[in-house]
This record gives sequence, structure tokens and C-alpha cells, in this order.
Amino acid sequence: MGIPFEQILARESEPTRRWVAQRATQLIAEELNLREMRRLRKLTQARLSKKLKIGQEGISRIEKRTDLYLSTLRSYVEGVGGKLSLVVEFPDRAPVILAGLGDRDEATKHSKQATKRS
Repeated sequence: MGIPFEQILARESEPTRRWVAQRATQLIAEELNLREMRRLRKLTQARLSKKLKIGQEGISRIEKRTDLYLSTLRSYVEGVGGKLSLVVEFPDRAPVILAGLGDRDEATKHSKQATKRS
């Protein structure tokens, strides 16, 4: 049977407990969903929908989904003023930034290829 985290933490020194609490707060603050990110940028769904040239209901659908095309996510992030980067973390080396996934040019190329096959 496992030991509860609180018991393990209670065995640590006061500075270590403070550091753990501070780090947990940082990690929680860094994790945002799309709706929270849009609100932090002080954008309404209506304003963002105009920027992305889709209906407000489209923004609502994107914010509720858990599985998006990377190109859709990239457009959304750029619409709120950010830049999307994909990072792969390996246990035995430094993180690697993936390039080319979800780029508009790639999405357009694949879309044209699919149209030709139809």
C-alpha cells in the first residue's frame, strides 16, 4: 500500500515544504485551458471569432473540445496573440521542439492533396 503524499511531505524540512508549495502553485498557474487563455488576453468569443473569421459558436466548440487539429489550435493561439510550439520531452536528453506540425502551409498542402484524390 502506498504512503500518502502528505505524510511524505510532513517528514521534509520547512524550507522544502515551502518550496514544494511554491512550485505546485507555479505549475497550476502555468496550466490554462483555451477559454482561460482567451479571457486572460481580455478577448470575448465574439471578438476572437471575428479575428479567426469563424462564428462565435465555432469558438465555443473549439474551447470545449479535447481533441483538435494542430492547425486549429495554432490558429486559435495566434488569434489570442500567442505562438504555438510543440515540445517533446525525453528522459535521456534535452527537450526537442517539433517543427512543421500544424503549420498552415502543411494543412493547405494536405487539404489540396485530399481534394485531388476525391
